[in-house]
Amino acid sequence: MARTVKTTQPLTTAQQLGSIVKSSRDIMRKDKGLSGDIDRLPVLTWIMFLKFLDDMERIREEEAVLSGEKFRPTIEAPYRWRDWAAREDGITGDELISFVNNDETNRPDGTKGAGLFAYLRGLQGTNGGDRRDVVATVFKGTINRMINGYLLRDVINKVNAIHFTSSDEIHTLSHLYESMLKEMRDAAGDAGEFYTPRAVVRFMVEVLDPKLGETILDPACGTGGFLVEAYSHLEKQCKTVEDRNVLQSSSIYGGEAKPLPYLLVQMNLLLHGLEYPQIDPDNSLRFPLNEIGDKDRVDLILTNPPFGGEEEKGILNNFPAEMQTSETTLLFLQLIMRKLKRQPKPGRAGVVVPNGVLFGDGICGRVKERLLKDFNLHTIVRLPSGVFAPYTPITTNLIFFDRSCPTKEIWYYEQPLPEGRKNYSKTRPIQFEEFEACLSWWCNREENEHAWRIPIEKIVTSGYNLDIKNPNNTKGFTHLPPEQLVEDIVRKEQRILDIMKEIQQVLAGGFSE
Repeated sequence: MARTVKTTQPLTTAQQLGSIVKSSRDIMRKDKGLSGDIDRLPVLTWIMFLKFLDDMERIREEEAVLSGEKFRPTIEAPYRWRDWAAREDGITGDELISFVNNDETNRPDGTKGAGLFAYLRGLQGTNGGDRRDVVATVFKGTINRMINGYLLRDVINKVNAIHFTSSDEIHTLSHLYESMLKEMRDAAGDAGEFYTPRAVVRFMVEVLDPKLGETILDPACGTGGFLVEAYSHLEKQCKTVEDRNVLQSSSIYGGEAKPLPYLLVQMNLLLHGLEYPQIDPDNSLRFPLNEIGDKDRVDLILTNPPFGGEEEKGILNNFPAEMQTSETTLLFLQLIMRKLKRQPKPGRAGVVVPNGVLFGDGICGRVKERLLKDFNLHTIVRLPSGVFAPYTPITTNLIFFDRSCPTKEIWYYEQPLPEGRKNYSKTRPIQFEEFEACLSWWCNREENEHAWRIPIEKIVTSGYNLDIKNPNNTKGFTHLPPEQLVEDIVRKEQRILDIMKEIQQVLAGGFSE
């Protein structure tokens, strides 16, 4: 009787890379200097960043040799990955930790000099605009938290097995990397920052349709989801060398003040093909609003600004006294309005906002009044409950406006949950295909069970309340999700409290004849 021999199928590139990342993180779990996944992620990121950069530099160097051009690497010996990390039996233990962390150390080539991070932080471009500046800024905010040099060597050896010179591996790793970025959500949630689901990002880019030659900005870019999607959208439009130069040099811009997301967005954009990401490492709100002029304006803004959060007094002073607020979303909304190009080619924007922005009054009402008077707020897409679940129950909306003219009417579109679904979850998030009906409706607008329009006069008489429910929705109040019920109750209670305060002020001031 013939014996059946089981054959093992070779691992796919995705499986190999996934295995490398998983085993690297398993190694790091043994290091006492790392307290959890949020500590392990930046360690893995800076290691992968340096490996990727060295692989890309090898390709560039070979191309320069073939074309007879002079090549200057971003990172010089002995600090290149190939110099200290590529050999499995290379420096390890305390020697490796000293080389990475110390300001001065014994280097792998036997000479004394600056440690790895000290060297990288001191890099400077020849004209203030190349990869050396990017690397220096990235590592100014990066700290190696691993304390065990032997475990660090094990991680380095694992990452060294990734070959970024293969286009297939780069493509696969970019998707794997995006899944790693989602882990940022838990750490960022306390600051009101939430990872925007890929389906939502793709939908917003699709409807705003960036064109090659336009400038695209995300002033609160986080790990770069909107910028990566916009870059991919523009890349399909490149037909010539000149087109690619435009894409690479003057199309994609961002701002991210926190060191870890800043490192992640750099890696994310580099992985997807942007050679010199132009990401501002400081707070995008730091400039006085009235000093932002035409030279600072852009064609298109796509962003999910932080919900809630608080800014220091110095930041608030950059805004008009009657528009200063602790609500970060409203500060960013004012910045976005200021940064959009004016006629003859008006800029346009797509912004994720929490439901509170729609019904808020006071300063929020004044911001909306200016938005409607100076901009065309043409569309509000109301997302179903739980799109950002389980990281926040906050109900969100997508607002789309441009600087073409004052608002005359607003179209609303209520994005429904899929048939048979009650909510979204971490393992079952919203999918891009669910936006198909909205995409079809976008350019051929008619009222239907999900779409309705409201004239500006009704908005003005309501005190600029944009929280208008679907008049075609047959579901009763009791069928709303619990968090939406609570939100509705809180809004009504807040309005009652405001009225009571007004009455109190009248009584305290007495009555006049």
